[in-house]
Amino acid sequence: MMEEEELEFAEDLEAILHLTPEVQLAIEQVFPSQDPLDKADFNAVEYINTLFPTEQSLANIDDVVNKIRLKIRRLDDNIRTVVRGQTNVGQDGRQALEEAQNAIQQLFGKIKDIKDKAEKSEQMVKEITRDIKQLDHAKRHLTTSITTLNHLHMLAGGVDSLEAMTRKRQYGEVANLLQGVVNVLEHFHKYMGIPQIRQLSERVKAAQSELGTQILADFEEAFPSQGSKRSGGPSNVLRDACLVANVLDPRIRQEIIKKFIRQHLSEYLVLFQENQDVAWLDKIDRRYAWLKRQLVDYEEKYGHMFPEEWCMTERIAVEFCHITRVELAKVMRTRAKEIEVKLLLFAIQRTTNFEGLLAKRFTGCTLTDVPGKKPDSPLQSTNPFLEDEAGEDRGSEKEEDLDRPRKPKAPDNPFHGIVSKCFEPHLYVYIESQDRNLGELIDRFVADLRAQGPPKAGPEEGGAVLPSCADLFVYYKKCMVQCSQLSTGEPMIALSTIFQKYLREYARKILSGNLPKTSSNSGGLTISSLLKEKEGSEAAKFTVDELCLICSILSTAEYCLATTQQLEEKLKEKVDKVLVERINLTGEMDTFSTVISNSIQLLVQDLDAACDPALTAMSKMPWQSVEHVGDQSPYVTSVIMHIKQNVPIIRDNLASTRKYFTQFCIKFTNSFIPKFINHLFRCKPISMVGAEQLLLDTHSLKTVLLDLPSIGSQVLRKAPASYTKIVVKGMTRAEMILKVVMAPHEPAVVFVDNYIKLLADGNPETFQKILDMKGLKRSEQSNMLDLFRQRLPTPPSGSDGGSSLSFSTPTPEQESSRIRRLEKLIKKRL
Repeated sequence: MMEEEELEFAEDLEAILHLTPEVQLAIEQVFPSQDPLDKADFNAVEYINTLFPTEQSLANIDDVVNKIRLKIRRLDDNIRTVVRGQTNVGQDGRQALEEAQNAIQQLFGKIKDIKDKAEKSEQMVKEITRDIKQLDHAKRHLTTSITTLNHLHMLAGGVDSLEAMTRKRQYGEVANLLQGVVNVLEHFHKYMGIPQIRQLSERVKAAQSELGTQILADFEEAFPSQGSKRSGGPSNVLRDACLVANVLDPRIRQEIIKKFIRQHLSEYLVLFQENQDVAWLDKIDRRYAWLKRQLVDYEEKYGHMFPEEWCMTERIAVEFCHITRVELAKVMRTRAKEIEVKLLLFAIQRTTNFEGLLAKRFTGCTLTDVPGKKPDSPLQSTNPFLEDEAGEDRGSEKEEDLDRPRKPKAPDNPFHGIVSKCFEPHLYVYIESQDRNLGELIDRFVADLRAQGPPKAGPEEGGAVLPSCADLFVYYKKCMVQCSQLSTGEPMIALSTIFQKYLREYARKILSGNLPKTSSNSGGLTISSLLKEKEGSEAAKFTVDELCLICSILSTAEYCLATTQQLEEKLKEKVDKVLVERINLTGEMDTFSTVISNSIQLLVQDLDAACDPALTAMSKMPWQSVEHVGDQSPYVTSVIMHIKQNVPIIRDNLASTRKYFTQFCIKFTNSFIPKFINHLFRCKPISMVGAEQLLLDTHSLKTVLLDLPSIGSQVLRKAPASYTKIVVKGMTRAEMILKVVMAPHEPAVVFVDNYIKLLADGNPETFQKILDMKGLKRSEQSNMLDLFRQRLPTPPSGSDGGSSLSFSTPTPEQESSRIRRLEKLIKKRL
């Protein structure tokens, strides 16, 4: 009864003294201890097991109990001493708190005294500065009044002088005076309620209106809208009138500019009318030459008449461009049937050169500040071939070399498209021409390849890429640059569609169309291999030239794949942002990827088919009658011979595309090893010596396959880890199959366990094949299969059967029962 009370007390105490991990960690840092009793995860059962590891150790249980009781008494003494030492702490704390409160009260008193003194000082400063502020306000008001009166005097006198000078057309003096009057009048906006001020403001407006009407009349007289251009009228007066127009309403200045430019270009509209011979595209240079002469004439006669900030030269050129664009569009609509590709490209070339000259001569500042003078659309530019455009064949004219319209930076050529936009509706002629040219180019590539054959490649230069693919993409680049100089809109989309069409044509006619044909039209060799096994005939292999052709087509397809991706990126850079989503060459890239896969598959099928007769011969050999183990079998020699014939040729021709050679090795291995294992299963029955010979042959093949990537090469290169892993895994399984076949089948339990351990295959069909290879009778096989199913370990849910065996280990319940028995024994002794 007493023991049960002690146990209950211990359990209650443990529940009360359960500390959080933070508190426990703090205690361990303050009082570090190595005693197991001081650990947070103290386990009484483990501690007792440590004290009494065996039943014999219970003999000294009384000494251990006495030591623990002594330790308990010492702990009680320590606790009692600490508790007594804390009796006076509360009284000392209260005394310290009272002292702190007194100090705080004294501090508050001092702060209050300082605050009162500061308020008194502030009040004294305000009284001192009050009079000074009043004097400052009076001075400010007086100054404002004097200034306003002076402005009023200047305004009244300026208005009188302005009206007098206007009547006398003294524009030089009016320009300076009018600006001053307007500036002074701005100071009186808040005084417009005063009648005298409002009257002066109305007189200024009337004078401005009269000046505007008068200046327009002077310009109309000097430059009449009808009749020939003449320089009548005093040029100095008109020059001063322009200065006055700068101060007047901006509409006056715009009206002057509009009338002058219209009158200045009237001759152009007559000379290049739609029905004139010089209006057609073949004489488009004459239009631009006429403008150059007019600009020179303007500079000589009227360059000093207009202010420089009016940019009259640029405005004349811009208006000329808009008129030219409209007139060319009308002419081309009327004579659309006469437009030929060469003529269209000639006109585009000359026009873009002219736009480049404008960009070099002018800044383009007038394209945004004059109504109706903007280009038809934002001139976004995305041409990525700036450094290459200088090398294109553009003619030898000097003007062409000065400045081509460059699209990557719109600010470099703000005039791009200002005239050439008119050619965009007729670009279908250019697109159709490129369609025909590309069709002829593809046909020429096909004829050249048939006539000349595939390019040869050696180990030094790697797989030779067909030269036609480089020619194709160079032509693509030329077309793309040419088209982007004119338009980045729908014509670029149409051109990209043409590109897609002939990329597919190139892949179909040049690449896929020239791949050698296999004996199986379906692309696989399974059916033909079965036939060859029955007939015992040799497989038809590709010649060296055919292997080189396949490798060349593979290298070309890889080049086309990478270049097509770059082509898509460049097209997206060139085209307008709203049309970027319509540029998609993914289908064409997939087509080239398919060509690459088909080429690799052809190489694999060829080597695989060459090895088939040797594997067939292996499966038909009488392995049961083999009497001794010798060198490798003839079928292994045949397989190695075919590998040494094909792989070096393929490796040398794919030296520039190493990753695809690695893919070839992996695909061949993945095809050959399962086929080799299947033929192993057909070798039945097998004697012990025959299994040893097969094991030797398997090891020889494994060695050759591991060296496959560098076989026949003077440069030894380590095979990729991924490839080595595949070979080791596949050929190790073949070796394990033969080791199981070599093992005796008696006793049956040992044989089955050995099979499960070596192969880790829970499929009864595989086990059945092993038994067939050993030549066991059906009755023996039936018993073996039953035993195999019984010995299979039960796999977890969702996993396949494995070879893991379960050993009997004590369960947690059994371990707990042993501990409880030990606890009862200790309690009895206590």
